[in-house]
Amino acid sequence: MSPRILIVDDDPHIREVVRVALSKAGMAVTEAADGRAALARFADDRPDLIVLDVGMPEFDGLEVCRRIRRTSQVPILFLSARDEEIDRILGLEIGGDDYVTKPFSPRELVARVNVILRRVATGGARSEAAEPLVHGRLRLDPEQHLAQFGETPLTLTALEFSIVRTLLTRPAVVFSREQIMAAAYQLNIQVSDRTIDSHIRNIRAKLAAAGCDDAIETVHGVGFRLGRCGAP
Repeated sequence: MSPRILIVDDDPHIREVVRVALSKAGMAVTEAADGRAALARFADDRPDLIVLDVGMPEFDGLEVCRRIRRTSQVPILFLSARDEEIDRILGLEIGGDDYVTKPFSPRELVARVNVILRRVATGGARSEAAEPLVHGRLRLDPEQHLAQFGETPLTLTALEFSIVRTLLTRPAVVFSREQIMAAAYQLNIQVSDRTIDSHIRNIRAKLAAAGCDDAIETVHGVGFRLGRCGAP
């Protein structure tokens, strides 16, 4: 079955460019022209991924993302005419999986969408095995794309799941940001260090809410490694 993509942008030209590019890549596309229509379309269609413009009437893209994240972890790729770092970080911190600035290459957009969809389909996999990964009280099941700390389920986005999985495969190893980027994005796509830091902050916050205050350690000047995660 073709992946179902919801395109949300108030510019009909942008919607057409994205629709044509994704349709040629074999994806089924629906559209919405503003934030309110996007929420209605999402509720009716339950797409596999949303390409979401940040600046729109009737709820901007950030507000749409916040509302969707109350009930769903569907992947969201933000589009924005602004390349301010604070906007990019905010979009990722509220639950976005990726962020593309306008003007953009339709081929790069399709590549990024495919990376996210592949990550969801494989549970963030690049992996040698699909056995559950356990460290302390943290457990990930790549086959079922489930994560939990103790008995508390964790609602991780596909990219967050991929980052945690990378750290879990070698819990004693310090991973550089470059290694985390390569494992999480799986394509030669440029991602800033601050982007990875934003995702790490999100993961820490979600684990802290589940009772884990030592999820990921920062090794200054090097990168990150998994913490004790409640291990005795």
